[in-house]
Amino acid sequence: MRAALAAWLVLSLLGGTGAEDTCGDPPAAPSRSAAAPQLSPEERLSPHMPESLRCDACHAIAFQIEEQLRKAEGKVGKKALKESDYIEVLERSCSQDWESYGVLELDGEKRLSGPGLPSQQSLSVMVSGGPWPGRLSKLCHGYVGERGEAQIYGAHRRGPAALRQLLCHGDKGPCAGRKERPEPRKALQNEL
Repeated sequence: MRAALAAWLVLSLLGGTGAEDTCGDPPAAPSRSAAAPQLSPEERLSPHMPESLRCDACHAIAFQIEEQLRKAEGKVGKKALKESDYIEVLERSCSQDWESYGVLELDGEKRLSGPGLPSQQSLSVMVSGGPWPGRLSKLCHGYVGERGEAQIYGAHRRGPAALRQLLCHGDKGPCAGRKERPEPRKALQNEL
């Protein structure tokens, strides 16, 4: 009996009892990591929005224009805005800081991410700031200049899908020929 006890003690000290697997510290959570997207020289340095991100950018711009016009109409009781008012709102929409937008890489594909764009569920790193705000502002001003304030406001009055169709999915839109994205979910707001 004494020999068996001594053998068990030696084996316990050398190999462990295995009790720490069930009684000791909980097992460590699997580690996860995500790398920042690897940007090409065009994506890092060009003043223009890369072609591959223009459809996402257009949807972000349409969302921001829609939100700003909706808020302005809410202040006047959901009535149509005067021309001078919607021109001012469109200018303000395009001149905002755009800091909440950036680029991320998901399954090897770079995508623009931010309000009004589909949320990315998997672990990813978003690169924001840098050239992205200026590119979005420049594109927004370009859309307003090309389409005209009255046409953009008219599309807004018909609904968010009409505005996205006008800006993004028309014959010359950056998403032409692509399937339209689903309507983004509205962010919940705390109301007290």
